[in-house]
Amino acid sequence: MTTQSSIIWPEHLLPGTTDNFVSNEVIARNLSAQRIWELLADISKWKSYYKNCAQITEPESGPYLKEGNVFKFSTFGFPPLTCTITESVVPKQGTAGRIAWHSTTDDGLEVYHAWIVEELEKNRIRVLTQEVQNGPIFKEWAKDAPNVMLLGHQDWLDGLVQAAHGQEVRKTNLESVNFPVRQLDSEKVD
Repeated sequence: MTTQSSIIWPEHLLPGTTDNFVSNEVIARNLSAQRIWELLADISKWKSYYKNCAQITEPESGPYLKEGNVFKFSTFGFPPLTCTITESVVPKQGTAGRIAWHSTTDDGLEVYHAWIVEELEKNRIRVLTQEVQNGPIFKEWAKDAPNVMLLGHQDWLDGLVQAAHGQEVRKTNLESVNFPVRQLDSEKVD
């Protein structure tokens, strides 16, 4: 039996203690963790496979996300969130890749988004993404059906795997429920 890696949470943001929590996972064949990592850790690639992001501002050091970097992006219709990378570990043989970022806003929203990318036996990879959120809008979203955050993160995973296989991103879950994607793309980032 194989043990799979899990997210390392800040104590004050443990799932179940926040206003909303979503968890999405995909296991795919014939891909390497390194190929997934190349697309995930390079923020300049996100728009090519994740339709629900816009207004991306790369870290000053360039598009490759490293611990301590600060970047901005808009998602789910929010103005660009300022995010700080709290964890970035490149996947290696026997070691899971990890990336996580944290964001707080002036109006009291808080988000922690974490990822694991790891190779499994029989030529498979696992990509796990989980996010916790605090704030009034997230309390409401936690009650909504369908859960747009759950759908959007599944779109991110599906698009990531499709791109890693060299495929075009298909119609997304969010598009299927008429949630507008890239709704802030035409606005300028400060």
